[in-house]
Amino acid sequence: MKYVLAISYDGTDFAGWQIQKNGRTVQGVLEEAALEIFGKETKIKGSGRTDSGVHAYFQVCEFEAETSIPAEKLRECFNRILPPDVSVLKSAEAPLDFDCTRAARKKTYCYRAYFSEYPLPLSERYEARLPNKADTERMRKASKLLVGNHDFKAFSATGSSAKTSEREIYSVEISEREEQNALHYEIKVCGNGFLYNMVRIIAGELFAVGFGKSEEAIKEALQTGKRELLAKTMPAKGLALLNTEYEANLFGDI
Repeated sequence: MKYVLAISYDGTDFAGWQIQKNGRTVQGVLEEAALEIFGKETKIKGSGRTDSGVHAYFQVCEFEAETSIPAEKLRECFNRILPPDVSVLKSAEAPLDFDCTRAARKKTYCYRAYFSEYPLPLSERYEARLPNKADTERMRKASKLLVGNHDFKAFSATGSSAKTSEREIYSVEISEREEQNALHYEIKVCGNGFLYNMVRIIAGELFAVGFGKSEEAIKEALQTGKRELLAKTMPAKGLALLNTEYEANLFGDI
């Protein structure tokens, strides 16, 4: 039988999703839990690979197992074993031909940052601290250049294994709020898929525009694929996967 899990995790102390020889990973702790539950090694495949330090509110993964445990009870089984920084939100049975990577239709990421004269201890874990205030109107105007189907080669870090750098961005939403004597910013990006470090590079460039950089660099980067035209990659801690959407309703109402 094939099963799917919806998981959430704090990526701070993980070296990303994928198992590595040296480093604690989300896939690793899930497979350790599965070994204890099913009594045999079980390969768990994720809908995507988050990088070291990146968080997830709702990520889908899948595995095959022969078990008498009802699908909806697998959540409880995993959560009794998993560490506090990763949790299973939902568990369900899936068709044998379901592929959580290929079947994904939309992914939404959120990048969070804040500006304050001094570091805020309660924000530092999940938000990058900015050197200046950002003009969100300038950022919103520039973000429209990213919406649509483009070659995002310039928005990818070296080391990407993707066969093509063409992706479609459906929306970019930018918000700002004032809280505890600081300005907090969110950049939500929804698309059909993302390249290595793509959202963190998008965030870095949009903040650069918010600080006064011309949006012309975005136009030229999309045309030429030159990474050096764009701002630095933002820190991983500000990035979180919000959701992965499928045509099928995998878990019912959540």
